[in-house]
Amino acid sequence: MFYKFLRSTVRIIFWIINGHLHIHNSNYIPEGNYILAAPHRTWWEPFLFAIAAKNTEFVVIAKKELFKNPIYRFLLKKCNAFPVDRANPGPSAIKIPVKELKAGQRSFMIFPSGTRHSDQLKSGVFIIAKLANKPIVPVIYQGPLTFKGILKRQNVEIRFGKPIYLDRKIKINNENTPILYAKLENAWQELDNEQNPNFKYIPQ
Repeated sequence: MFYKFLRSTVRIIFWIINGHLHIHNSNYIPEGNYILAAPHRTWWEPFLFAIAAKNTEFVVIAKKELFKNPIYRFLLKKCNAFPVDRANPGPSAIKIPVKELKAGQRSFMIFPSGTRHSDQLKSGVFIIAKLANKPIVPVIYQGPLTFKGILKRQNVEIRFGKPIYLDRKIKINNENTPILYAKLENAWQELDNEQNPNFKYIPQ
């Protein structure tokens, strides 16, 4: 209940301060739950993806340091977040999403690229998809990379891609992980090109 309340509140606040959220290809979102995978570009992306995915409720990863603050810990738990050590994710980074996905009530949102996550999470997204037998839905954000741009009411674009289904027989190992990750990166690149090929992500 709190998750839905927070999502509705964020939707209203974003509409007031920006009002230019455009969602593309939401018809690609499959029936049932799934893994939403995106390149990490801003800190507000998770909120916008949750809005864009309509009625989907997500489980998300949060760095363990945030849970040391009792207020953050309360809010994060209410938002279905669980703590992970980014340097050494450990078994929970796999077990918790798989358990949630198999339960069928929630989807899983992950940002397996960039400095915010370790290389272990790059393979983790495929391990989770295989164990839970769920598709990976690529999604990208294009828009302002500073919050000032949001307040200036610059356009925000969210574009979903076609689900990626893994062969249940494939092994997630050092040989296959780079191939699978390249496929995911290509999906992100195609979405960027479809939306605006001139968009450039510049880390802030």
